[in-house]
Amino acid sequence: MLTIGVDVGGTKIAAGVVDESGTILDSVRIDTAATDSDLIVDGIHRVIHELRVRHEVGAVGVVVPGMVAPSRDNVHFTPNIPWRNFPLRSRLAERLELPTVIENDANAAGWAEFRFGVGRNVSHMVLLTLGTGVGGAIIVDGHLLRGAFGAAGEIGHLKMVPHGHYCGCGHEGCLERYASGQALTRAARQRAVTDPAGARRMQEIAGPGKELRGPHVTRAAAEGDPVALELLEELGYWTGMACASLAAVLDPELIVIGGGVAESGPLFIDAVRDGFLDHLSARGFREEARIEIAQLGNDAGIVGAADLARR
Repeated sequence: MLTIGVDVGGTKIAAGVVDESGTILDSVRIDTAATDSDLIVDGIHRVIHELRVRHEVGAVGVVVPGMVAPSRDNVHFTPNIPWRNFPLRSRLAERLELPTVIENDANAAGWAEFRFGVGRNVSHMVLLTLGTGVGGAIIVDGHLLRGAFGAAGEIGHLKMVPHGHYCGCGHEGCLERYASGQALTRAARQRAVTDPAGARRMQEIAGPGKELRGPHVTRAAAEGDPVALELLEELGYWTGMACASLAAVLDPELIVIGGGVAESGPLFIDAVRDGFLDHLSARGFREEARIEIAQLGNDAGIVGAADLARR
């Protein structure tokens, strides 16, 4: 059975028709009217209708960047879209007349990696997505862990540093403030102030008078710039520390690192592994989880949504 996966973000709505092997057969993408709930729902209907005209599909999965109720009917909260306890599934069902599921975007990405990507041969897996923030997904004995209230997998809000950097969640010291694109940007801008000479290459890449951002750091690191490499290595080490804490609680076979930051090269993933092993409890007396880069990239949300809808 073919199904449709829809990935709703703050800037775009992407959708694809996916077969049972996880292959995207057809896709469409439009911009998101992120300030208007009704227009976002209209956009979701639009991309689904465009694909249904060309394919016979049996179900739809829609993933959102926020907290979803355990029943997968309502969206409790999305930080970049004005949905608060929003009945998304019923709003879609009014016009779709297809079985429809709603899911968190990181959960869907984790499910896609588990079913069709780097995790397809394991039963216990954790995914961390390192983008602007940090998301996560947890697979336990082949099942996606959603938690009692639908909020499992919020790995970005593990508390790492007491009274640390302020987080958008309203608290301080979250992993997201130390191991994300935002964290890399903050560290680079601080270095540009404290060590202008060391940050020169990053600033040249950004351009005269432009503020540094994460991609400028990763590009400089790819060229071998020592300061950029140091910043990326530090980011990876924080990620590895968090992975060690997750291993102490969940004992996964595999930890998968996805998102734009994770694509920055071997130095980053080596630093993740170093941080993990340095903080892993009972090392030498237990088997150690593998840490690997995600395989499915930006398509993971669509593929995961479509497969969850099929189930």
